[in-house]
Amino acid sequence: MPKHLISFQLYSARNFPPLETVLEGLAKIGYDAVEPYYPLYGDDAAGYRAKVDAAGLKTPTFHAPLDGVTGDTARFIDIAKTIGAHTIVIPYIGADDRPTDVDGWKKLGETLAKTAETAKAAGLGLGYHNHDFEYATLADGSRPIDHLIGNGVASELDLGWVARAGKDVAPEIDRLASEIIAFHIKDIAPAGTTAEDGWADVGQGIVDWAGLWPHIAKAPKAGVLVAEHDNPADWKRFAERSFAAIKSFAV
Repeated sequence: MPKHLISFQLYSARNFPPLETVLEGLAKIGYDAVEPYYPLYGDDAAGYRAKVDAAGLKTPTFHAPLDGVTGDTARFIDIAKTIGAHTIVIPYIGADDRPTDVDGWKKLGETLAKTAETAKAAGLGLGYHNHDFEYATLADGSRPIDHLIGNGVASELDLGWVARAGKDVAPEIDRLASEIIAFHIKDIAPAGTTAEDGWADVGQGIVDWAGLWPHIAKAPKAGVLVAEHDNPADWKRFAERSFAAIKSFAV
């Protein structure tokens, strides 16, 4: 069995319904899995599961809102079990909800750690997916990401956003290697590109995937590689090119 499942973040195809067509297309391309965003599975997790099963795909990870996961943990545990996921991932913190100082980030990290304990008791993992703001330097020299990951909270490391934060990606992978359960494989278009919000199909941008792969491969718990593009003009083009690129370097 391959070490990594190749997954597709369904947010990348949000502008191209219906879901069934996307799932069928992904299966034909060769993807193993998908990662849904909230509210795609909404109040009908069983209906979502049926569509994914029909396409022969899996849902190992899924994105769920911070307030829902921490405030109504039991509901998202139930959703996880219904859709067959092993890890609940918090994908984003809105600007108005972000702490403004070190103590605030520490407290949020403690909240996530307590939620992770509840998830673990139910046989599930809790992960956090980064953007770029988690890499800003705080007053004590730490970064928000340093307070969010660990103590039972895993990392779904979005490599494209790490690069957009101006960080050297390889050391950031190595820093969190033991905590990473999945990677978002996300490429960046050359400087000055405004089309598709400056993102690129995997392998078509400026990220050095061949150079990063040895670091990705050494993360012992990272079993899922998730292709993502925030705003592709053509979901299928993105899916096909990205799958081919990931297969070429994920050896």
